[in-house]
Amino acid sequence: MSSTSRPADPAVELPQDEQDGQPPACVLCFNASDATGAGGLAGDVATVAAMGAHCLPVVSAVVLRDTAEVFEHQALDADLIAEQARHILEDVPITAWKVGFLGNAEGVSAVAEVLSDYPDVPLVTYLASVSWMEEDDQQSYLDALRELVLPQTTVLIGNHKTLTDFLLPDWDSDRPASARELAVAAAQSGAQHVLVTGIQLPNQYVDNVLASSQGPIAGEKFERFETAFVGAGDTLSAAIAALLSVGAELHSAASEALSFLDQSLDAGFRPGMGNVIPDRFFWALPPAEEGADDALHDPETDTAAPADKPPRRVH
Repeated sequence: MSSTSRPADPAVELPQDEQDGQPPACVLCFNASDATGAGGLAGDVATVAAMGAHCLPVVSAVVLRDTAEVFEHQALDADLIAEQARHILEDVPITAWKVGFLGNAEGVSAVAEVLSDYPDVPLVTYLASVSWMEEDDQQSYLDALRELVLPQTTVLIGNHKTLTDFLLPDWDSDRPASARELAVAAAQSGAQHVLVTGIQLPNQYVDNVLASSQGPIAGEKFERFETAFVGAGDTLSAAIAALLSVGAELHSAASEALSFLDQSLDAGFRPGMGNVIPDRFFWALPPAEEGADDALHDPETDTAAPADKPPRRVH
């Protein structure tokens, strides 16, 4: 995928006469409002649009945060979450779901009930870290997610550590849990697949593995970026949901979405004093002038120069 061209549509192509006037596929995303635009519904809308689909954003909570940290959140009333979704579902056909942060256990229950009425629509569930929540609230939220949403999940996505803590809380081996072991644990709760990101490898590389309980299915290795991001998980999960919405097979959707995320991070920007935000519209940027990367890199400090493009020393 070229960093200066729009992401290609997946392998499923409509005949030309059916493409004319054809509306884009619609993805309904349950997620929180995040005023940074890094993740949450703002990230979902940007990502789904960049992939050529249309996002139907349903607000589950309001997260108070900046680009460095989360301070607190306010969950919406569970009935209000469900009503948002029900009204649009009576009007617009959808071909994929994405679930992000749902606010609290009551919100999880309301969303799960809506999902259960559409069992044939593929569901992408993103498990973000919710470490800012009070311990009891966090536990009840995760328990509800495990019991109500995972049984309906096509693919569960999360960072290796976050997934391990969630799926294998008693893991005490010296070696990290494998993607297959995480997939087996997810399958016990009903999830069909996991996409495990951020698996640490030697030589500054990270692995990202799609797996089922039978074993790994696909994966992409990338060099590690030397900067911190916010919004990467929402970007990846929304991209996969958009690709599934047009009929892509899961293994090809995962590979293409990982490539899309990699390029979004490479083109990322820092709008404030905190972390870097992925640029989901990297393909719309003009080509970089020759030598531009060298000008942006400060060899003395090994950090980004004033133009503030994240350095990609080893990815």
